[in-house]
Amino acid sequence: MSTTQAKPAAEKQVSTKIGVVETDQRDKTRKVVVAFQQKHAKYGKYLAKRTVLHVHDPANESRKGDRVEVRPCRPISKTKRWEIVRVVEKARAGM
Repeated sequence: MSTTQAKPAAEKQVSTKIGVVETDQRDKTRKVVVAFQQKHAKYGKYLAKRTVLHVHDPANESRKGDRVEVRPCRPISKTKRWEIVRVVEKARAGM
């Protein structure tokens, strides 16, 4: 008799995004802007676009101007669906 052991389920790979904190006025919430370029369907020119995400920051560790990595999470409020993974780069003191 051979017993087959079930392999542990592979963890779902979650896509992360990197953006810049635009506002840090609310407690435990940040507004992060993710900028990207998209090619125009007809003319082929690249257009600058951006997405604004409401992000959960439980430790209030990020500040305005910081570059942060975010990932999707369960709904925390009406608009918050993302959480901060880490602060990639701190903002300069002059901001």
